[in-house]
Amino acid sequence: MTEAEGEYALPGDVDAVRDALVDWYEDGHRDFPWRRTDDPYAILVSEVMSQQTQLSRVEDAYHAFLDRWPTTADLAAADRADVVGFWSANSLGYNNRAKYLHEAARQVENEYGGEFPRTPDELEELMGVGPYTANAVASFAFNNGDAVVDTNVKRVLYRAFDVPDDDAAFEAAANELMPDGESEVWNNAIMELGGVACGKSPSCDDAGCPWREWCAAYASGDFAAPDVPEQSTFEGSRRQKRGRAVGALREHGELELDELGPRVRVDYGGDTGREWLRGLLSDLADDGLVELEDRGDETVARLAN
Repeated sequence: MTEAEGEYALPGDVDAVRDALVDWYEDGHRDFPWRRTDDPYAILVSEVMSQQTQLSRVEDAYHAFLDRWPTTADLAAADRADVVGFWSANSLGYNNRAKYLHEAARQVENEYGGEFPRTPDELEELMGVGPYTANAVASFAFNNGDAVVDTNVKRVLYRAFDVPDDDAAFEAAANELMPDGESEVWNNAIMELGGVACGKSPSCDDAGCPWREWCAAYASGDFAAPDVPEQSTFEGSRRQKRGRAVGALREHGELELDELGPRVRVDYGGDTGREWLRGLLSDLADDGLVELEDRGDETVARLAN
C-alpha cells in the first residue's frame, strides 16, 4: 500500500468476509431487470439511465426504451431527436446522456461490427462512457471488471474497515476485497450492501448486514462517512450497544457476562445488568452473530463460528 493510499486494515480472514457478503446477496437481493441479463447493451442502458436518477423511475423507462430500441442496431438507426425526446419525456435528466448513448450504439455497429468491446479500457472508447460505467458493463456483462467504487461502496468501506477518505485507498481496498474472477457477483453484492444496509441512515440489523461482526462503525456506533459528515443518531442506542458487544467479543474472545457488560456500557449493573445484557446477547444469537453457553452459574458469550 502506498503512502497516498493511507492506512487501513482488512480483517484477517478475508475469505470469510467475502463469503458472508456473497451469501447475503444471493439469499435475497433486490430484483432489478438489469440484474437478470448479461446483455452489454441492456446493461449500458441501465447504467446510463441510473446516473443521478432514482431506480424506481429508471425501471419503467428501461423497459420502455428496450421495447422501442431492443438492440444497438435499432438504436443506431433511430433518429437522435426521437431518442432525446424519449429521455426528456421520461424525466431522465441531462439529455446529453441520450445523445451519447445513441452515438455509442453507432460506434458499436460501425466500429465494432455490432459486437460490444469487453474490457473496461475498450469500453471507455464509447461515447459518454467513463471509467465507472465501463467497469460496470465489463463486470456485469462479461465478469471482466475491476472492483466498482461508487459513493455507496466508499461509504461501506469507510465505515466497515476504516478505509480513509482517499480515492486511491478506496480503489486499493475494494480490489483487495474482490475475489479474482468474480466481479459480476461481487460488485452487485457490495453495491447492494451500500444501498440496502449501509445507507446514509444505516439499517444494520433490519437488513441483516453480513459484515456486522467485522464492522468498525457497528462496534463504535459512529456511522459518519464521506457523504454523511455528521455522526448519526446512534449514540446511546441499543444498536450501538449491540455493536459494542460484538466488538468486545471480537477483541477479547469469549467473555463472561460480567466481564462483557462494562465493555458494552459504562453504567452496567442494576437495571442494565445481567438480564438486560442477556436479552441483548439473545438478540445477537438469534441473528447468528453470538453464541451463549451456560457454565454452572456463569454464562459465557463468544462470536458465532
